[in-house]
Amino acid sequence: MQVPHAFPSYSIRSFEKARQFYQDILGLKTKEIPMGECKFLELELPDMRVLLYEKKDHTPATFTVLNFEVNDVESVVRELTKKGVKFERYEGTDELGVTHNEGPAIAWFKDPDGNFLSIIQKEEAEKNVASGSKAELTGEAPQSPS
Repeated sequence: MQVPHAFPSYSIRSFEKARQFYQDILGLKTKEIPMGECKFLELELPDMRVLLYEKKDHTPATFTVLNFEVNDVESVVRELTKKGVKFERYEGTDELGVTHNEGPAIAWFKDPDGNFLSIIQKEEAEKNVASGSKAELTGEAPQSPS
């Protein structure tokens, strides 16, 4: 099987709450994709897209469905906390909700429908590589093109 492209998807309970969260709180570019009687919310991420679909009997994932790799976990956590995002607390997390165990720093949170997401620190080696088209999760709403 030759696959030129693949993409992840996961369910949400409320299309509008998800759109508001991913676009206005996380600052990601989103797009509504009509598909017959239903619609998808597309997260337009660097080098990939993620499709979210509304499901009336949605059950939140009990595992991390999407990881956002950022340059500075602590500053992104602080910014999102100001916007009302609640970070999960586990044994070993600091006061911000960031885990600094073996491996990169990571902080987990949930979307409005209970799906687990994370913010994860880029590895030191990757920080020195030119970012090219990669975007940064900033917690700021995307700017409209002029």
